[in-house]
Amino acid sequence: MTTPTRILLCGATGRMGRTVADLLAGDSAFQLVGGLDRDEVAGREGPGGLPLASLADAAEVLAETDVVIDFSAPAFLSRLLDQYGDVLAGRALVVGTTGLDAAGEAALDRVAARSAVLRAANFSVGVNLLAALVEQAAAVLGPEFDVEIVEAHHRRKEDAPSGTALALGEAVAAGRQVSLEDTRRDGRSGRPGKRPEGEIGFHALRGGDVIGEHTVHFIGDMERIELTHKAADRRLFAAGALRAAAWMAGREPGRYSMREVLGL
Repeated sequence: MTTPTRILLCGATGRMGRTVADLLAGDSAFQLVGGLDRDEVAGREGPGGLPLASLADAAEVLAETDVVIDFSAPAFLSRLLDQYGDVLAGRALVVGTTGLDAAGEAALDRVAARSAVLRAANFSVGVNLLAALVEQAAAVLGPEFDVEIVEAHHRRKEDAPSGTALALGEAVAAGRQVSLEDTRRDGRSGRPGKRPEGEIGFHALRGGDVIGEHTVHFIGDMERIELTHKAADRRLFAAGALRAAAWMAGREPGRYSMREVLGL
């Protein structure tokens, strides 16, 4: 009998945390050993009766974990990495938290020296396939085609553009062999002037309960190509995170990507 992969869920009471916990409950390939969350909910029961611990009391449950799945917040994740880098050594970390700044990415790099780390802006199989197609399209079409990335999410989302939109922008930049930082423009207002060749534009829509929609527009003088992904159920992200967790368990230290998980 195969030993189940032991999962610790960080951000267990959030929307994605609850969704992951629901999927784990029906999958014998995994064992959910505990949940981490904000200090004010520690000691209570999370989704499915899951016991919740605060970061202050996380050492014991971390020691019994194969893979940490994190859907918390940048500040919470930063505290986890700072306080428990030693305990995380030899374990895998699957991160779905978005809105990380350069310091957050650097912290993940430090942990990756001793742990297998995968951070994905989006765990959807379809979105990761979309990113691969976008990179290919950008390489073929070149900067003569203007690129605009439009994303829509629910009104509660705090960061913009979304992490997925930025990942798609990185795919465009990779296809063109340029830096996204040097070509990015977020929205337009007033009189921005003529659109520079090679610019990668981002536009964020927020409203209602939209799970996530992303369209990359390649706009030429005589034709236009639109590559779109629309999420219909939040469980698809949770399913992708579990697929990543199963693949990451036991991996050597380093940074990994969903493209590697999916063989893209």
